[in-house]
Amino acid sequence: MSDVKKVVLAYSGGLDTSIILKWLQDTYGCEVVTFTADIGQGEEVEPARAKAQAMGVKEIFIEDLREEFAREYVFPMFRANTIYEGEYLLGTSIARPLIAKRLVEIANQTGADAIAHGATGKGNDQVRFELGAYALEPNIKVIAPWREWDLNSREKLMSYAKQHDIPVDFNKGKKSPYSMDANLLHISYEGGVLEDPWASAEEDMWRWSVSPEHAPDDATIIELTYEQGDIVAINGKAMSAAEVMEYLNRVAGKNGIGRDDIVENRYVGMKSRGCYETPAGTVMLKAHRAIESITLDREVAHLKDELMPKYATLIYNGYWWAPERKMLQEMIDASQVTVNGIVRLKLYKGNVIVEGRKSDSDSLFDENIATFEDDAGAYDQSDATGFIKLNALRMRIAAMRKRK
Repeated sequence: MSDVKKVVLAYSGGLDTSIILKWLQDTYGCEVVTFTADIGQGEEVEPARAKAQAMGVKEIFIEDLREEFAREYVFPMFRANTIYEGEYLLGTSIARPLIAKRLVEIANQTGADAIAHGATGKGNDQVRFELGAYALEPNIKVIAPWREWDLNSREKLMSYAKQHDIPVDFNKGKKSPYSMDANLLHISYEGGVLEDPWASAEEDMWRWSVSPEHAPDDATIIELTYEQGDIVAINGKAMSAAEVMEYLNRVAGKNGIGRDDIVENRYVGMKSRGCYETPAGTVMLKAHRAIESITLDREVAHLKDELMPKYATLIYNGYWWAPERKMLQEMIDASQVTVNGIVRLKLYKGNVIVEGRKSDSDSLFDENIATFEDDAGAYDQSDATGFIKLNALRMRIAAMRKRK
């Protein structure tokens, strides 16, 4: 511990990280630098400055990373149509590499000996933060208080805060019974009644979306413009990556879109039940597959689908900075050169419905060949006879052997 003179802490200003700040000062006797990131969680991050100052912190970093998060992390992930275990759109997972990167960069900038985070020893985030940090700075020291201290209950944390006069807002209205994480891509809920996988999520838990039953009776129609696999405009209006996500979160959430209730397999081995609101991501996944359906070659599309589960697992498990994820990303990005065009969607009572897709420059859909009407010789149907017989040959041989 005496080797640590300065540590950079991922700091939200909430109960856990405020206690961690004081615990680091007392246990390690070190100077603490705080880093607070705005990645679209929808809450003011600036109050963290006053809290850190009140606890004697001299170097305070508060940064708006929304655009970088959307452009450099979320959008590349959605080029792959990424989804973990068939349901989870990786909202928490994809935010961790960016935070790990900035922790390491700030540590180098301030001459810190270590970084620290507030992830527990039971979850995935400890792995994600630390794998990212070691990939970017192999000799960095990582402090994970939840794996060192004995403050392993909410009561002990509250007692510690009271004992040390830690400035935490305890009485800011009704406290949520859930452990929540939010960013531009999603908001997650764990704990409370959700620890019983049979129990229904309470309606007043949800923050970003209305229930489908209470969504408007009139559908919302939107058009998404794609360039090389990324949304660049909505309804003809150019938008940045973060603006796209903010708009889709509002509009889709208003139409009851994006709720999910999942039991997932954590990297550390246990199963965990969580609820997620991912309005923008739900729309983006559906729309991206729609524009790819007319612009990607069949075998390229199928190969992407085969690679996607591996890519999703790498992100979920914290390997964003690993060479295999980077290699897959290059392949995915190469496939997106022709993914250009417009998708028209209907958003209605929890549903994302594709109503049309077009690409003036890169569509592989040929109406002359696909038509059920007279194709004027564009496709010779008699060619299918030999094609079918050749593909049936191995099965015919096997069937004849069985007869003998």
